[in-house]
Amino acid sequence: MAELRAKRIERVQAALARSDLDCLLLWKDENVRYLTGMRAQIINGKSALLNGVLLHHDAPPILLVSGGDYQRVQHTMTWIGELYPIPILEARGLIRGVVEATLRPLLAEHGLDRARIGVDECAFIQVQELERALPDVELDDGDSLMQDCRRIKTVEELVLMEEAAAIGEAVTSAAIAAVAPGVRETDVVAEAMHALFRLGAEMAHVATPFVASGEHMAPPNRLATDKIIREGDLVFIDIGAQWSGYFADVARTVICGKPGRMQRKVYTAVHDALIAGTEAMKAGNTNDDVAEAVVGAAARHGLADHFVTLFIGHGVGVGANEPPYVGESHTGAETVELEAGMTLALEPLIWVPGVRGGAGVRLEDTIAVEDEGGRPLSRTAFDERLML
Repeated sequence: MAELRAKRIERVQAALARSDLDCLLLWKDENVRYLTGMRAQIINGKSALLNGVLLHHDAPPILLVSGGDYQRVQHTMTWIGELYPIPILEARGLIRGVVEATLRPLLAEHGLDRARIGVDECAFIQVQELERALPDVELDDGDSLMQDCRRIKTVEELVLMEEAAAIGEAVTSAAIAAVAPGVRETDVVAEAMHALFRLGAEMAHVATPFVASGEHMAPPNRLATDKIIREGDLVFIDIGAQWSGYFADVARTVICGKPGRMQRKVYTAVHDALIAGTEAMKAGNTNDDVAEAVVGAAARHGLADHFVTLFIGHGVGVGANEPPYVGESHTGAETVELEAGMTLALEPLIWVPGVRGGAGVRLEDTIAVEDEGGRPLSRTAFDERLML
């Protein structure tokens, strides 16, 4: 882990040197983790308000840490040479205090009080207070630089993602084993989350674990509820796992009982689409080539017009969901050439309304881009009962 931390910092500092930025002041959980190795307590709804990191060309990262974690960091993160406690950056007075008492003198000490600073995500109050207290500082985009640095994984990162995938598979298998008539969607989540924490994972891929059964997948209801699973229901499970700061995203759809013809048709189309997209995920292709392969496979089953209104793939790593995206239809979507070492979660979802027991299916794997095609890091089996 020490070697990996050093490689990540070296990569970002090299990118910083090539940019027109003088330093980075970052607040997003995944960027702070990437540069410092800090596993923070995550308070729901407070992302980017708890911890920060300052990095410039010639010095180790400086950690701005939530007061509740300050002593722990002092005792356990001995590789952090400089750190400062901060409050939750939400109340204006506290934000002003941090800027004036901590950030302004810190930037001056490192010769950055007239710098162009790259930031990622922060509250508008933070921007206002930085501009008020540091009129000679120019704020700019730092998140794009971090996305570029995080996009291609090192060998060490892929090892960690393999372990996250192993846990994600166990979580998914525990959830599948819980599926039965009379069980609620939330019961399935409970079994899955027990497996997740039993195996030492940090958290699920989504803060609201996604288990949807029957008509709740047509259209998708992306929350687990107290709906009772019934004979003939399709049951979708999307929970995944984070381990050592890296996510693996894996999802499966299974049948409770015996499937109907349309359920099998949709499932087979999604399975073929996932396989086609995985094969297209090779270095030199683009994310658009992958999307074309996915949609083309669905079209051969007559279901190309039944995708959910969402991208069909996304980057994954220290971020649970990050660029580049596959099949993003909104204006401004970028075409990105795939490179070996990139990791994406491919997740085609097709649904057909009005089918008893539901006819909505998603299958998802975390896939590493390689020269000959995609290599799935997740290995959970598919439900052969649903294959035509």
